[in-house]
Amino acid sequence: MPNLGDVFPDFKAQTSKGDIQFHEWLGNSWGILFSHPADYTPVCTTELGKAAELQGEFEKRGVKMIALSCDSVESHKGWIEDIKGYKGINEFNYPIIADDKRELAVKFGMLDPDEKDAAGLPLTARCVFIIGPDKKLKLSILYPATTGRNFDELLRVVDSLQLTATKKVATPVNWKQGEPCMVLPSVKAEECPKLFPKGVEIKQVASGKQYLRVTPQPE
Repeated sequence: MPNLGDVFPDFKAQTSKGDIQFHEWLGNSWGILFSHPADYTPVCTTELGKAAELQGEFEKRGVKMIALSCDSVESHKGWIEDIKGYKGINEFNYPIIADDKRELAVKFGMLDPDEKDAAGLPLTARCVFIIGPDKKLKLSILYPATTGRNFDELLRVVDSLQLTATKKVATPVNWKQGEPCMVLPSVKAEECPKLFPKGVEIKQVASGKQYLRVTPQPE
């Protein structure tokens, strides 16, 4: 599995939207690659349906979406019709990678040894990779096949990653877009007025150390 901060490996693939070269497809956008155990399975259907519903929100953030499972392009195309019918949507606009030979699943450490298909071959776990415009891996999450993901949380994570990529802040527990942020420990006190013109509040703690510094979300 790629490490955080590494350039995410480039690859060629067949998808439900045609052949792609990953880095070329990504261009200068952010990207989210999420894998699924198999087509025509219940949890995967709910996940891809939710992703299709939220595609506009990801696009607002400049994020391209692409899915992957260990089935063929033709299987993907048929399954997409089920997903659209299940969610009551007319469009499904992001591609699904066909990895029926499991080449990418092995390359990226996606296989779940506890989940196997009818032939006894391991299926992909529920991986999430978020890649920046610099093609570097910004976040990875690995769920077992039995646990569906929260795509609202993935939007929240994208908001945090994009904010902290350009501002000297970190986002605290349960942070959401527009809420106060934490000033990075590396920022010196004399730098705060210029960096954070809306002000910085220092939270008092028993140790007396001034490390809990809160500021309104920078613009």
